[in-house]
Amino acid sequence: MTQFRSPRLLQMLFCGLTFTIWCSCGNRPAERSFLQADNPIPVAVVGVGVFGRNHARVYQELERQGEAVRLVGVVDSDLNRADAVAREFGCRAFGSVKQMLTTHSEIRAASVAAPTVHHLAVARALMQKGVDVLIEKPLAASLAEADELVQLAAAHKRIAQAGHLERFNPAVRATIPLLTQPMFFEVHRLSVFTPRSLDVDVVLDLMIHDLDIVLSFANSPVKEVRAVGLPILSGKVDIANVRLEFASGCVANFTASRVSTERVRKLRFFQPQQYVSVDYGRQEVLVFTVGADDGADSGAPTVNPQIKVAKPPVTSEEPLHAELKSFLHAVRQRSTPVVPLEDGRRSLALALDVIAAIREHGKKVGVAGLAKAKG
Repeated sequence: MTQFRSPRLLQMLFCGLTFTIWCSCGNRPAERSFLQADNPIPVAVVGVGVFGRNHARVYQELERQGEAVRLVGVVDSDLNRADAVAREFGCRAFGSVKQMLTTHSEIRAASVAAPTVHHLAVARALMQKGVDVLIEKPLAASLAEADELVQLAAAHKRIAQAGHLERFNPAVRATIPLLTQPMFFEVHRLSVFTPRSLDVDVVLDLMIHDLDIVLSFANSPVKEVRAVGLPILSGKVDIANVRLEFASGCVANFTASRVSTERVRKLRFFQPQQYVSVDYGRQEVLVFTVGADDGADSGAPTVNPQIKVAKPPVTSEEPLHAELKSFLHAVRQRSTPVVPLEDGRRSLALALDVIAAIREHGKKVGVAGLAKAKG
């Protein structure tokens, strides 16, 4: 029997055997063997409009900062746009997911930032080829499509994360330890008009961020939805006001507008002995506590000596950086994402209920031109 005395030769033979087995089986080898801590995860971005381009930018920035990731390519049906983004961030451009995977089967994870109506088809093609996915909000165009995405991820054993960016806002993260029993929320998300995401209502474009946050904070089933909305500059609802009542008795008011003259992103809530104000944009949290007489350092006194105000420490970070790092961590560790698809499905369901309530209100008051609910 021949004896192999060279460790390097043994290593080469072992790697060749592994590759042969992988090819003959037609499957990828076990993730853990390829996702070593120092082995960059090859990633791609599908859909490089305004937000998809940001995904490509952040992946490249993370690589430059030492994160074990490598941006392989971007996909867009607009080849000129794909080429421009690829040149900007030093990767390959493709006109379709099929074209990319045919020539670059090493891709392990991808951001799906295509228009919502294409999320299911794109994510299905990726997951069927063994690619983990982060799917931008809203998760899908309907609950049926969202359910299929959940089923596909389970069937193909894929890491699949819903892209609810505000979950990774440092101010939101700093607020989570403060939660006791929220009983009233007041949320405003106002934006100036831009010709972006006009394929969906303001509820699915903007308000869904806050619906997701309040659902996670309130931690109670929604009991009642009341809403009003109007199309202003587009064929969809551009401004909306919503009142939710939860089974716990908590009430939440939301206002979302994409036709405002200013940009506001704030969430405020009251709970026993506390009022908490969260500024998404400034990444700041203010906590007003009433009757803090236990000797603890609960903040500086205000004009009213019974009320003290505190400003919890917040480590500033671009939410998209935090979101993509979290996604890559889940891919590498094969762990449940911070925002699983089920959470994205829950927020979508509520957003569609809100749109349906807006439509019904429009019928009652005879307002013409309201957008029809999708679902």
